[in-house]
Amino acid sequence: MSAQSGWENAEATANAIPADFIDLDAYPLDGRDPRGYAAAVGSAKDQLAADGCCVLPSFVRALALPILVNEADAVAGHAHRSFNRTNAYFSEDDPSLSAEDPRRRFYDRSNAFVPADHFGPDSGLRAIYEYAPFQNFIREALGAEDFYRYADPLADVIVNVVEEGTGFPWHFDTNNFTVTLAIQNGEAGGVFEYAPGLRSAEDECFDAVADVLDGRSDRVQAMDLVPGDLQIFKGRYSLHRVTPVTGPQRRYVGIFSFVQTEGMVGSVERTRQLYGRVLPIHLERAGMRDDGLKD
Repeated sequence: MSAQSGWENAEATANAIPADFIDLDAYPLDGRDPRGYAAAVGSAKDQLAADGCCVLPSFVRALALPILVNEADAVAGHAHRSFNRTNAYFSEDDPSLSAEDPRRRFYDRSNAFVPADHFGPDSGLRAIYEYAPFQNFIREALGAEDFYRYADPLADVIVNVVEEGTGFPWHFDTNNFTVTLAIQNGEAGGVFEYAPGLRSAEDECFDAVADVLDGRSDRVQAMDLVPGDLQIFKGRYSLHRVTPVTGPQRRYVGIFSFVQTEGMVGSVERTRQLYGRVLPIHLERAGMRDDGLKD
């Protein structure tokens, strides 16, 4: 499917307009330049095939970044801040396992997420996420036949707020496809590190996970994202983390989530950890997955 054209395809964006944010000259999602669109899709596919991670530099216009920073500043106070210990699977401890098992490796986690219900029709982030040509582009880049917006009302569009001294320990994502937008970096730190394709839908590969946790794996890669960069990441299968931020400036990252199972939402335990609350839909759809992985 090719990108649809015209702003009439923007969905649920009563006030915010996608064209005000996305650089449609560099990334012609609106159909104005079919060759340019095909080139952008091809580049993304090549990067994803290489290691499950793709970066599209300056996807958001430089002039629009202050708007997104202001939006993040305005809702940062609503972020659920949690300070606890967690493993890579956001699961509870299992004393029946060996102490060396990665499921029993717990690390300090101090992070904050602004839930999706704080981003309404006037949100620039939601304008991007709900723009049909944007969704088509992500689907084509991933080569996904089964591709749906995340049905989780707390987690489809969120902002990760990382403050001084905080980061995010090694973990796998619950959803299959995560798309992130760098909005503002901290003064230092906040480096994205990942071990691509560390597990599969059929195999947890616990030994390989343990190698990363012990610092003896040669599969770990590091990436410094620049504000405005869009990242497509297969975080369901790639172990990843964000190193602690230093300096008073917050690191803001917008997160857009897509999945392969229609109607899928986050697990009850993980939702409670990340957002401090669960909704009836999380209880109703618990265990709704397209694989049997731990989280």
